[in-house]
Amino acid sequence: MILLNPGPVNLSDRVRNALLRPNLCHREVEFSQLQSRIREQLLQVYQLESDRFAAVLLTGSGTAAMEAMVTSLVPQDGKLLVIENGVYGERIAKIAKIYRINYTRLQHPWGGEIDIKALLALLNETDDVTHLAVVHHETTTGRLNNLAEVAAICQQRNIQLLVDAVSSFGAEEINFADWGITACAATANKCLHGVPGTAFVIVRRDALTAIDTIQRTLYLDLATYCHQQDRGSTPFTQSIQTFYALAEALQEMEEAGGWRARHAHYTQLANLVRNGLGEMGIEPLLPSENSSVVLSAYYLPDGFSYDEFHDKLKAQGYVIYSGQGDLAKSIFRVSTMGAITAADMERFLAVVKQII
Repeated sequence: MILLNPGPVNLSDRVRNALLRPNLCHREVEFSQLQSRIREQLLQVYQLESDRFAAVLLTGSGTAAMEAMVTSLVPQDGKLLVIENGVYGERIAKIAKIYRINYTRLQHPWGGEIDIKALLALLNETDDVTHLAVVHHETTTGRLNNLAEVAAICQQRNIQLLVDAVSSFGAEEINFADWGITACAATANKCLHGVPGTAFVIVRRDALTAIDTIQRTLYLDLATYCHQQDRGSTPFTQSIQTFYALAEALQEMEEAGGWRARHAHYTQLANLVRNGLGEMGIEPLLPSENSSVVLSAYYLPDGFSYDEFHDKLKAQGYVIYSGQGDLAKSIFRVSTMGAITAADMERFLAVVKQII
């Protein structure tokens, strides 16, 4: 079965076999070494220095990493601005609401481009914003938000930038230095080609130590995790087998040429699908210049409901993904993540052509 949903992804044999490695206690030196190796590997994806940044590992999904980032880094006297143009931006606002974090929202239609003029106007009206949270790749529609523009505004106003990079880390450019990113949250089972169960936050060390006395949660407190992991320990039981898989996936990625090579591969697959579907009259929701190479959304073929189209494709070995909310009846989504080849996508297009 070829998974074209935005995670979990198809695994290489090499990563799958890593799950079979020996049982390991999380209090033994072998686990400490494994954890430390993964933390360094994650920093090396974007060539980050370990004295300035820390990779903090969590057992959980990408949402766990997002929740840890927001709740651990926005202080009690801070104010968070959340940019929303899809489901996952709205989820950040939900996290802030649940934890009673002082926040405001800049709302856009799903798939809409971030309105920079509206952002500036809101910041001029609300001069107490200390942190801004934005989704890099909004998989609701496949839009790749322009982080560089948002980051420049944050730097001018001394606002700390928190990034949801759950479905972009490892495949899209994330310029930590030039964009002044305070932290980004991501997961193992998307562009890194690991398995579900491990997530992480890449955080600037000075931002974390500045608020290490603030603790809103027990299990998701980044300062606690970072302190323990720097000592080679862990505050809670981690998902050992998924750590094995992530370490192997990161090694496999490095050997293949790193995030730039992965971006190039995804681009090849994305263009193949976009051009092939276009020849069949299946139109994309967004133009390619506004879309991530990780995922694109397309309008359903004429005469097909999503369920019918999904089930016919699944019977031929392909799993696509539905739209959300008001888009559920009009679009489907195709991801290029995972151990997928150009031949897999060519066969996918042949199957679509046969179905319609």
